Amino acid sequence: MGYDKDVLQRARSRYAEAVESHRALQRSQREEICEELPEAAELERKLRATMAEVISHSLRRGEDPTEAIDAIRRRNRDLQEELHYLLEENGYDADALDEKPLCPRCRDTGYVGAEMCSCLRKYCCEEQKRELTSLLSTNATFDDFSLDYYPTAVNPATGLSPREQMEFNYESCVEYASHFRPGPGRNLLMNGAPGLGKTFLSACIAREVVNRGYSVVYDTAIHVFSCMEKQKFGGGTEEELRMAERILECDLLILDDLGTEMNTSFISPALYSIINSRILSERPTIISTNFTLQQLSQRYTPQIASRLDGEYRILVFAGNDIRKLKKEQY
Repeated sequence: MGYDKDVLQRARSRYAEAVESHRALQRSQREEICEELPEAAELERKLRATMAEVISHSLRRGEDPTEAIDAIRRRNRDLQEELHYLLEENGYDADALDEKPLCPRCRDTGYVGAEMCSCLRKYCCEEQKRELTSLLSTNATFDDFSLDYYPTAVNPATGLSPREQMEFNYESCVEYASHFRPGPGRNLLMNGAPGLGKTFLSACIAREVVNRGYSVVYDTAIHVFSCMEKQKFGGGTEEELRMAERILECDLLILDDLGTEMNTSFISPALYSIINSRILSERPTIISTNFTLQQLSQRYTPQIASRLDGEYRILVFAGNDIRKLKKEQY
């Protein structure tokens, strides 16, 4: 998963702190047991001595060490049984003196082979959620979405009422988020007039996808294009330059309010680069816009509109401006 370098660094730092805290707790417990049960400490010393004997006999030349090593191992097992019995008799677990990793699966490395372990991924997910929360203006979830604001009168052009159309969009977004995975054909284009819930539902998707352990970049088109322009021509902050990289590398990119940016000669090539690069790398993208596909073709290029039409599932939003409806209620 394409976590941002800063997210990964913060996650690794927190994980290292958790591992050290776990080890400190074990050291404290060991000291407590050895102080209370000096005989346990002595048994441990003898166990370490038998291991040294095994190594010593294994390295000897000119004689068969098998019989001696077997005898040492039997003595080692007897000592272990004696130690376990002593610990349990005094109310401790039999393995209370053993050094145990915080995560048995990866043994506190954070990785199983080349794959990130679930223990480290949990911290990455938490850091990603913190970052996402700072960008979103609401903590709303899918459960907060209401169809009550959408009219029930049927639109003759579509044969559906705005409420029916939005119910379909809502269910599509829930399904998308709950079954999200990187891969082809997972792109969404949400279009419709302002105030119909595009930003709300895309934010809900972002939260759910992050909760499932994927990396998400959620940002406005204005800021995304600004970061890309500064990356190309210079003058950007370190954070802006990192954002330009994350746009192409994250598991899910949500580009909000496409069309609100100033349409310069830089924008169309940059937008095509984002769309095409992410399609080729099979990293899904969600775009929300007030423009129809035809208007996007006119504003940008027919090639961009063609890519959107062919590679994106289009969800058309209908109804009345919810922000105005809510304002009128108060």
